[in-house]
Amino acid sequence: MRPPNGLAMWPADALAFFLGFLRDPVGVGSVIPSSRYLERRIVDAVGAASARVIVELGPGTGGTTRALLDAMPADARLVCIEIDPKFADHVARLGDPRLIVRCCSAEHIGDVLAEHNLPAPDTVVSGIPFSTMPADVGQLIARRVHDVLPPGGSFVAYQFKSAVAGFAAPVFGNHDLSVYEWRNIPPMRLWRWRRS
Repeated sequence: MRPPNGLAMWPADALAFFLGFLRDPVGVGSVIPSSRYLERRIVDAVGAASARVIVELGPGTGGTTRALLDAMPADARLVCIEIDPKFADHVARLGDPRLIVRCCSAEHIGDVLAEHNLPAPDTVVSGIPFSTMPADVGQLIARRVHDVLPPGGSFVAYQFKSAVAGFAAPVFGNHDLSVYEWRNIPPMRLWRWRRS
């Protein structure tokens, strides 16, 4: 469900996101959530309308999560992996039966999928700030994402900085999509890689 009266986000979501930034500015990476414009780009890049399983890394307060759920089929599953317990609780309150929320690090993506007996995801979408994490962690997450995807599966990342490309390119090769969403505040770049 979208916010009323043309609001970009629910006021409670904006406040929760801001408080999350104050708790951990390095881990959150932004003072405000993604815009509707960026959410639309993500939904399109992910192919949410025909996906069976999507994994979202770092859903924050769930703006992108809602957009994905709005676009996904009724029998699809969305797995959200969020390291911040308050954000994880916030997203879990969406209450959609297609939604699975786990509070853990993104490197455990394979374990979470196995725990819920889910097949390989069509796509993994990530808003986690790769630019602020140690290089070994970024490399491990990129490798774990690659390993859970089937051939043709995609990894979509939206970031302010290009650090994610340095981690993903050695694992996935060249990206097949790289666009800026200038209407986001601040502007955000979106990449997509596919597992060959």
